[in-house]
Amino acid sequence: MNTVLTRANSLFAFSLSVMAALTFGCFITTAFKERTVPVSIAVSRVMLKNVEDFTGPGERSDLGIISFDITADLQSIFDWNVKQLFLYLSAEYSTKNNALNQVVLWDKIILRGDNPKLLLKDMKSKYFFFDDGNGLKGNRNVTLTLSWNVVPNAGILPLVTGAGHISVPFPDAYKTAKSY
Repeated sequence: MNTVLTRANSLFAFSLSVMAALTFGCFITTAFKERTVPVSIAVSRVMLKNVEDFTGPGERSDLGIISFDITADLQSIFDWNVKQLFLYLSAEYSTKNNALNQVVLWDKIILRGDNPKLLLKDMKSKYFFFDDGNGLKGNRNVTLTLSWNVVPNAGILPLVTGAGHISVPFPDAYKTAKSY
């Protein structure tokens, strides 16, 4: 005859197996869902400054200042297996020193139950847009892209890039500070 501990162990192992099967079923039902949606990005202002870089003596770096609008309807991404979305706007460009530069300018977390429709007007960068040198001055191909990580209840964390981006030319001259 089995003891109480043996029966409890069997019940626990069976319950764990059922929970693992249900978690896998939760994952597999949404694993192959398309999570790309159209995104509209517009840039209303681009400014460029040459500021002192505190990483070295006498060094100066480019600081880009961008105002942008984002419109996207993320409702179709949310299903019963999505806990939250981590959105971020990134800038990609190339310079003489680096073939690929990627800078995150803005981010936002949208939880389940929040309004999934983005209608952002005249937003400013949340993070500084520094280049490690003077690669932004006169750069004609700085591409802004909205991407997101889907945080599920069970399964993998897919990285999705929105269907829509914009290339922004940066000015050929620096904006100088006014002296009074």
